[in-house]
Order: sequence, then structure tokens, then C-alpha cells
Amino acid sequence: MDRVIVRKGWSKKRIMLVAGIVALVALIFASWYFTSGKSKLNVNTDRITISEIKQGTFQEFIPVNGVVLPQTTIYLDALEGGRVEEKYVEDGSSLTKGQPILRLSNTDLELSLANQETQVFNVLTQMNISRNNATQNTTGKLNQMAEVDNALAEAQRVYNLNKKLYAEKVIGKQEFLQAENNYNYQVRRKKLSDDILKQDGASVKLMGDQDRQSLARMQNTLELMRKKVGDLIVRAPIDGQLTSMDVEIGQSKNKGERLGQIDVTDGFKVRVDIDEHYISRIFNGLIGECSVAGKNYKLGIKKVFTQVTNGRFQVDMEFTDSIPQGIRRGQTLQIRLALSDETTALLLPKGGFYQQTGGNWIFKVAENGNLAYKIDIQLGRQNPDYYEVMQGLKPGDKVVTSSYENYGNMQELILKKE
Repeated sequence: MDRVIVRKGWSKKRIMLVAGIVALVALIFASWYFTSGKSKLNVNTDRITISEIKQGTFQEFIPVNGVVLPQTTIYLDALEGGRVEEKYVEDGSSLTKGQPILRLSNTDLELSLANQETQVFNVLTQMNISRNNATQNTTGKLNQMAEVDNALAEAQRVYNLNKKLYAEKVIGKQEFLQAENNYNYQVRRKKLSDDILKQDGASVKLMGDQDRQSLARMQNTLELMRKKVGDLIVRAPIDGQLTSMDVEIGQSKNKGERLGQIDVTDGFKVRVDIDEHYISRIFNGLIGECSVAGKNYKLGIKKVFTQVTNGRFQVDMEFTDSIPQGIRRGQTLQIRLALSDETTALLLPKGGFYQQTGGNWIFKVAENGNLAYKIDIQLGRQNPDYYEVMQGLKPGDKVVTSSYENYGNMQELILKKE
């Protein structure tokens, strides 16, 4: 006879076993979920910046500051040291070339000038004495020459007469020989006198040339001394405006010491400081742009100073078209210095995300706008406003560009509004 078997319920032990298995599976699933790279974080959209990728014109440039300077500046240095005795103009005055600015005194220099003038006067006096002596000596020699000429003529007359008389046997041989010897003596005396007179003339000429050369040197020295004394009056070398003059009456200024400067006010240049990171990319001809009184002006680099100081180097820029009205020396201009030509590119607005990603990845917003997920990207050039997108994004994509500092290793952001 068959017996009805009563079906037993789950025992407490079995229930605990099943519950343990379910808990273990849940733990494994949770561990996998939170370590599978799909970690998520809820983010309030009002606290982040979402930007759109656009196709547009891109130009690489850097913002720099420049100081307006005169086109030409001439520095005033003390050509001679001395004490400031008088100021003819004040700082900021407009000057014309040659206009006196200030007067220095230097007693040593003035005394040297007086001594030099005395020496030149003494040399002139001595030259006059030597010239008079030479003239008297030459006159004496010319008188002697006249006597020699007269004696020679007389000796020649007697010799010719006695020669004729001797031939006619009117006089004896002894008297003829005496006249002949006297004539030969006077001929030799004449030649000697001519030689002496020539030597005297050459000596006088040489002495005169030496005296003139010596006088010329002393006069040049005197003119130099006069110029040095004249330099005690500092004059404007060009037309312009006197600036930076730090001189007071009674001060002592050393030779070569800076007294001030003169600015030529018919043009301006801009002295710009640039980070040394860009030194290999900066050259003459690069163009920048600045805004003055709401109007844009273009400038070009004219000179590059390659010396680096405190991590920066300098360039001089000049306005290429018109010069802004009313700019002044010392005024600071903010300039956008272009490092490349304008090109068409994908533009990613700049933001704080770059500090955490280095430009290697970004959170891209999904089409439904409720989620942003991590994608790899590649960026190229940059300027203060945009990065150039090389890979990973397309026009119309939206990305989170604010800081990722609080996101840790999150892979997705759940975008919610309050």
C-alpha cells in the first residue's frame, strides 16, 4: 500500500547556506564593478564648464607686455669730471641741438689749459728769436759771399792782365805766378762760400720745419685742452626732450658718469619681455597686435636681444602702420605676439582640465547630456584661448573643460542638475 510522503520545508541551515552564496556572489560582482574601470561620480552641471568643439581660425600667439620707449635715446655722460656750477634747463625740457644744459667747473683742467697756452706762447717767442738769429746769420754769410765775389773778380782781372803782360814779357814770371795763385785761391774760396751758404739754407729750412711741426703739435694739444674745457659746458647733441637728469648744483660728477638722456620724440618703439622658452621661435619680422583706446594696432619685431636675464629676454617692436595718439614714454601695452600664421583647425577652449590630464584625455559628454565619459585625445599647438585638436574629437562634440582635481580615477561622470 502506498504511503503519502510529506514534503519538508527549507531548513534553517540550508537557508543560511544559500544566503551566504548569494552574498558572496554580490560581493564578487560589486568588487568587479568598482574595479572594472567604470567608476562613476555624480557631478552638478552648474559647477562645471562644458565647452563645444568648433572648427575655426587658429593662430598660435603669446601674450606679452611691452613698455613704450622713444625711437632713439641719446645718453648724456660727463665728458670731463667737475663740480656742477649752473643748470640752464630742467628735466623734461625740449632742447635743440647745441643748447647748453649745465656747466661744470674743473680748476685742474683750467690750469692745464693756461699752462698749455703759456707753453705755446713761449714756443712762438723762441721761434721768432731763432728766426731772427737765422736771418742775421744768413745776412752775414751773404755779406761774406759778396766780399768773396768781389775778391774773385779782382783776382781774375789781375790774373788776366798779368797773363797778357807775361806773354808780352812785360812782367816777370814771379809776378805772373803770384797773380795766378791768388786767382785760384779766390775760385776755391768762392766754391767754399757757395757750399756754406747752401748748407746754411738747408739747416735754416730744416730748423724752420721742425719748429713749425713742434708748434703745430702744441697748437693741436692746445685745441684739445680748449675742447676739454669747453666740454665742461654740457650741450644737447640732438633735438629732443631731456629726461632722467639727476643733477644738482654743487654735486661733483666724475668723468663718464651718466647725467641724463635725450629722447627723440618723433617716434616710439616698444621694449618687450619674453619668456626664454620661446627664444628659438622669435626673430625679426614677427607681428604682434595691441589695443589702445579701443583701436587695434600692429607691431613688428625689429631687434632681438638674445641675452637671457632671470629667465627672460627682450625684443624691440615698432608700429608697422600708424602710431597710437597720446601714448607716452613708460606706458605699458599688452601685446598678442603671433608665432604662426592663421590656419583652420579644430578648437578646444582652454580650461583647468589640462593640469590633471596633460592634454592626453578628456571627459566627453554623451549625446543625451546625462553622462560624460573618458576618451583619449591628442592636442597640438595652443594660444591663450584655445588648444588645437589633432585627434579624438570632431566639430560639435561637447567636453568638460573645468578642473578635474576632485575626480580622482573616475571613468564616467553622471551629469545632474540641482
